[in-house]
Amino acid sequence: MDIEKYISSGILEAYALDTLSAEERKGVEDMLNQYPELRAELEAIELSLEAVAMKTAVAPPAGLKDAILSAVEEPAPAETSVKETKVVTMEQPSVTWKYLVAASVILALISGYMAYDYRAKWKSTNEAYAELVSSNSLMADQYNKVNQRLEGIESDLAIMSNSEFLRVSMAGTEKALEASASVFWNKRTEELFLNIQNLKTLSEDQQYQLWAIIDGKPVDAGVFDLGAEGLIKMKNTAAQAVAFAVTIEPKGGSEAPHLETMQVIGNVG
Repeated sequence: MDIEKYISSGILEAYALDTLSAEERKGVEDMLNQYPELRAELEAIELSLEAVAMKTAVAPPAGLKDAILSAVEEPAPAETSVKETKVVTMEQPSVTWKYLVAASVILALISGYMAYDYRAKWKSTNEAYAELVSSNSLMADQYNKVNQRLEGIESDLAIMSNSEFLRVSMAGTEKALEASASVFWNKRTEELFLNIQNLKTLSEDQQYQLWAIIDGKPVDAGVFDLGAEGLIKMKNTAAQAVAFAVTIEPKGGSEAPHLETMQVIGNVG
């Protein structure tokens, strides 16, 4: 929350002048309860407005009070006509009251302009606040994604550094000399993770498939796509595996590998 920006918007002055809607006033009161510095600023604004009111106040002319009391208290004679009861001449007070009325009109016009101006600033502040909330939501989402990525990296490092996991490197075949990948395999738990290092991009109707060679036969260890970050969890593999290999298969995998598409292979131990 940018306190200075909120104060400079003029919303507190509008609140002090009572020109806000009920919903806007509630929004300001929520902010006042949340930020003591805003409460202090509002009190300063109210004191300032009071000082201005006192400074610009117009004192009534001398003798006006006595003249009014005299006109009220002194009974008029019965014989005197209506015209004869005009005892007090009010010409000078009338002129003064004209000035007072003019000043009141001017003050009302100024207050109206200030209220309109502050309302416009309040609307602008609301829009900026909504934009800030949206920006914060985006930042929170990005933070969560980064946090999840870091957790994934920590998990991968824990597997790679675990002595129970055996790393089996798979080098490229004659059909894919630049290809490379590796697996991290725990013989005790039979957990298997794949680490892609360099494999080519496939068409949409193809997928890579990992195989474990057990008793001379290839056993499906799962299909995978490029683009995955970190270690990829594959199917658990029995401790009798002696080698691992990757082939290119139709999307969804095959029951038996197409050996002519083999990309990488590596022996255990």
